[in-house]
Amino acid sequence: MMLSSADLVFVSFLLLIVAALYSSVGHGGASGYLAILALFAVPPQSMSSTALFLNLLVSGISFVAFSRSGHRSPGLLWPFVIGSAPAAFIGGLISVPHEIYGLLLAVSLTAAAIRLGLRFNAAKSEPELRRRPLVVTAALIGALIGFLSGIVGIGGGVFLGPILLLMNWSNVKEAAGICAGFIFVNSLAALAGRWFQGTLQAGTLAPFLVVALVGGLIGSYIGANRLPPMMLRRLLALVLLIAAVKLFATM
Repeated sequence: MMLSSADLVFVSFLLLIVAALYSSVGHGGASGYLAILALFAVPPQSMSSTALFLNLLVSGISFVAFSRSGHRSPGLLWPFVIGSAPAAFIGGLISVPHEIYGLLLAVSLTAAAIRLGLRFNAAKSEPELRRRPLVVTAALIGALIGFLSGIVGIGGGVFLGPILLLMNWSNVKEAAGICAGFIFVNSLAALAGRWFQGTLQAGTLAPFLVVALVGGLIGSYIGANRLPPMMLRRLLALVLLIAAVKLFATM
């Protein structure tokens, strides 16, 4: 990954903002990292691996922050993970044209953002939660998200979060904690797949890890302890929409 000094500083600043914004809703930020790195013509393999490393770090920080604040649900997290982890590993073994999956990802993110925005715009309180999904249902959903996530180089929280909220399987802060754990496991599995395949190329990663660490700590603390649920819902919709716009812009 060859960037000039000026570009390195600018990219680091943008990654800091993305890490803070995404971690505040329990996400790792991979879709945002991919969009930023694509703007600076970073090679696809290096771009994808770098995004997964940053995703792993930021989602881990976010998971700890939301868990320590009591926003966790291991009983809801593990059924999605048992399906997603092996699928993400397999997805990490596959090299496909990024344009195709980038388009699918951008369209999906736009739809999720609009749906969340419309549904929760006039909401005054948390909706009544439904019964938790069957383990088989959750595992199948997790496998689908994990496979796509492994291919594209994201953690999958941008898909799981809206599903949890739209299906009323969790409240918004619990969903953030679940997504953070889900993203961490998927990112680790996808990185393992790339390492096994010999396509793990992170380049000059150290400066980006530092800014992602700072952004993740700031954003996850604010999201877990300061933001009210309604604002967190709207911020999640905004995050999804920003990611979609960035993906469309870099195609």
